[in-house]
Amino acid sequence: MNNEITVRRLGANEVTRYIEALADVLIDCVEGGASVSFMLPISRATAVEFWTRVANGVVRNERILLVAESADGHVLGTVQVVIDQPENQPHRADIAKMLVARRARRRGIAQHLMSAADDAARAAGKSVLVLDTVTGGDAERLYQRAGWQRVGVVPNYALMPDGTLCGTTFFHKQLA
Repeated sequence: MNNEITVRRLGANEVTRYIEALADVLIDCVEGGASVSFMLPISRATAVEFWTRVANGVVRNERILLVAESADGHVLGTVQVVIDQPENQPHRADIAKMLVARRARRRGIAQHLMSAADDAARAAGKSVLVLDTVTGGDAERLYQRAGWQRVGVVPNYALMPDGTLCGTTFFHKQLA
């Protein structure tokens, strides 16, 4: 990654200070058409409420929150590693809400966030990762280039922000 962008894990003592910036990224992505569990129009209150729940999960050590920041401290992207799993799956983690602001795309940020997520999962003792993404979207290619294995597609699984149905592709990755 270039020297202008850093990817780092947010600690429990600082995560709440990032809620507004993370809300900006989420709103931007949803307004740009990303199917990431939210519908248009997405309100700021909805985005802040979501990130407040995520922050609480970080504080409870249920999830790892990574951010990509510019040299001037602006949040450009984020991804989560959900490490709190059922007792029969202590080796597994879910990758969630991999988001990059539209103005920051095509700079390798998503690739670096995913690599950092792999490293964070390994450090947390996880060896199997799973995620899902919109079928046919740019993220599918990103995940395949990063070594993820496609499991399959569920047609009409979710809604795009504009209300149209979309398929969802599921992936897994076995960490070495």
